[in-house]
Amino acid sequence: MEFQLQGKTAFISGSSAGIGYAIASRLADEGARVIVNGRDAARVDSAVTRLRRAHPGSKVVGLVADFGDPEAVATLLDALDEIGEIDILVNNVGLFGLATFESIDDDEWARYFDVNVMSGVRLSRRLLGGMVERGWGRVIFISSESGVNVPADMVHYGVTKAAMLALGNALAKRTRGSAVTVNTVLGGPTYSDGVAAAVTAIAESQSVPVDSMKAAIMGQNGTTLLERFITPTEIANLVAYIASPLASATNGAAIRADGGVLTGIL
Repeated sequence: MEFQLQGKTAFISGSSAGIGYAIASRLADEGARVIVNGRDAARVDSAVTRLRRAHPGSKVVGLVADFGDPEAVATLLDALDEIGEIDILVNNVGLFGLATFESIDDDEWARYFDVNVMSGVRLSRRLLGGMVERGWGRVIFISSESGVNVPADMVHYGVTKAAMLALGNALAKRTRGSAVTVNTVLGGPTYSDGVAAAVTAIAESQSVPVDSMKAAIMGQNGTTLLERFITPTEIANLVAYIASPLASATNGAAIRADGGVLTGIL
């Protein structure tokens, strides 16, 4: 299927690895100009190099910014202004981690909101208006099934992912009468780089094969229909469609790529 993304420019936050990198790769494969982002310059440079090698002739650049640092974000926004029109914004950057509710102090709550929620607020505030003025654009939030079924051991993560859902739905109402859309992808348990590192560490500590640990973890999930981890590419495939002109009638939606983990009809 041709997604008609040639000539479009996309910015993907948190895209030096994992789901963000998979999205950048998929959009580059469709002919979009891609701007990758991460907080570590070496990792950003590596991601740019790998993308250029994987997609010869593609236009890929990198911008370094830590979304937990307001000054770095301000510098990033100015750099995006210099680059010019951004047609596709993918708000992907995020923090996740296990913690008991009682152990999460105010500073940690603020850090999660700053990175997981305010990153999307700040980027959308700067870029959405231009999309509406030009009459075309895509804003996509990468949320999680944890924003609907908030886990007790990841309350801060789930709450911020729920906030992303609300933000995306509200911003879509600002696009009335234009060909701009704002949607949110609800990802399920995905074997991203961060998850892979955690699973590997647990497997090594228990002296069991990684594949066995992966199967054991997913076996504890009683509602998954996929019965395995989702790959970052599977999330990226859905994002590429939503970013395309083909998805023109989808706006203000929460679209699942959760492997059937969520059991509700809607």
